[in-house]
Amino acid sequence: MDMFCYQCEATAKGTGCTLVGVCGKDPQVAALQDLLVYAVKDISRYAHRAGQLGARDRDVDVFMVKALFSTLTNVNFDPARFQGFMDEAAVMKDRAQKLYEKAAVQAKQTVEKLECPVRWWEGRDNLDTLTRKGREVGIDKRTAKLGTTTAGLQELIVYGLKGAAAYADHAQILGREDAQHYAAYHEMLDWLTRQPTDTGELLGRALKVGEINLKAMELLDAANTSTYGHPEPTQVRVTPVKGKCIVVSGHDLKDLEQLLRQTQGQGINVYTHGEMLPCNAYPGLKKYKHLVGNYGGAWQDQRSEFDNFPGAILMTTNCLQKPKGSYQGRIFTSGLVGWPDVTHITDGDFTPVIEAALAAPGFPEDAPAQYITVGFGRNTVMSVAGKVIDLVKQGKIRHFYLIGGCDGAKPGRNYYTEFAEQVPDDCVILTLACGKYRFNKLEFGAIDGIPRLLDVGQCNDAYSAVQIAVALAKAFGVGVNDLPLSLILSWFEQKAVAILLTLLYLGLRDIRLGPSLPAFVTPDVLQVLVDKFAIQPIGTVPADLAATLGAK
Repeated sequence: MDMFCYQCEATAKGTGCTLVGVCGKDPQVAALQDLLVYAVKDISRYAHRAGQLGARDRDVDVFMVKALFSTLTNVNFDPARFQGFMDEAAVMKDRAQKLYEKAAVQAKQTVEKLECPVRWWEGRDNLDTLTRKGREVGIDKRTAKLGTTTAGLQELIVYGLKGAAAYADHAQILGREDAQHYAAYHEMLDWLTRQPTDTGELLGRALKVGEINLKAMELLDAANTSTYGHPEPTQVRVTPVKGKCIVVSGHDLKDLEQLLRQTQGQGINVYTHGEMLPCNAYPGLKKYKHLVGNYGGAWQDQRSEFDNFPGAILMTTNCLQKPKGSYQGRIFTSGLVGWPDVTHITDGDFTPVIEAALAAPGFPEDAPAQYITVGFGRNTVMSVAGKVIDLVKQGKIRHFYLIGGCDGAKPGRNYYTEFAEQVPDDCVILTLACGKYRFNKLEFGAIDGIPRLLDVGQCNDAYSAVQIAVALAKAFGVGVNDLPLSLILSWFEQKAVAILLTLLYLGLRDIRLGPSLPAFVTPDVLQVLVDKFAIQPIGTVPADLAATLGAK
């Protein structure tokens, strides 16, 4: 076995990737990612103790979330970039350790000597040495020592923290951060270094990660809306228009804004892709007239879609797949994204992307116009809450379905298309994240002027969906679990894990999750989740529809 990774839904045979990642991650990158997470845990031991004594280093905090985020599925595949992260980690360890020791001395406390079994900071100039050390701290080694349940629960916590870190990183890029929020990561990572084994305590901590992620999504929501305004219902063109072009994928709103500024007056049309689709609904972004619409669908289709795109491609944050040779010369990465031999934009200057777009042929003509409507964030939905409530009381709206989450290529995801198609006409569908591409171009009509399909936004806009549910529950004078609302969720990577933990932290029950359950959740842990939260795998569409409509 050259590697072991089971952090995403597509993991080989549903148990773990052992030769090469289904995502394209090779054994060396897998080992480097494991070592970086190990290093972050070590750094957080010092940062947590320093924080308890009132000392903090923001650079250490920001590095921690960036390092965790960089190990998310489909973010960074470049060994050289991870070697750079390890160099930075060594600097941060030294700073965090000195910060703690100084604070302890000032507080007249005995300085703890924190031993680290694997001296990860040594031999950083040699990738083979780093790779070997990464294999020493891999998941398979911990599973052999701790058992599948304990190791799986520890990984559940780590994966939730990775997902939350992605949102925290986006938020701090736009100037929103919180010292106590960073401290919560450090505390959790420090706790994990003590190798906890109690199942009940581990599950309790996993729910605490859900609370951490709720704060991360709140910070990001505030960052996005304060910078670009609240999303508003917007018709988005989903067919190409004539001209030179750039397509932007990922999640980073600031990168898109900078690119839009730099392409003004250049005769280049800019398209969103994947999770960037909701950007077309933000007033501060859609004001750029050369943001002409959305190209393509969910992330897993990018290799064929980018192959056919006659312009430049910019990948922000995650969702990157191995580029085809046909477009490798015109795809670029930014932020934490990386692939060997792909040009990386480090300073916010997108000149290379613009030059590549101008050199490419562009679309020769307009395609027949087709539009979809996005932008149903909480502000928009709550502005018509009174009408929605009246329609429920009148029996015109019988049920709400939140059908959303990550998309992927694994068989079984047609379930979500079929479910949306079979939702009765007196029910409303809320959707978010790239799972919506399974059905967002279908026609669902409206109920007395309220669209039956409401696109809430990106995956982090689960925060908006939660706020909508809480507000509706308050208006009806019931608990959220008593609403005529069912959650039909698809998951793929660690942000989806974080969101699921948030929903469980908030006490939501009867969640249906698919297309397959996480490999790191063992049968006994799943039984606890079933008993406590009634979480369950998706079944057949008719059976699940009947159960949800009959239950509430």
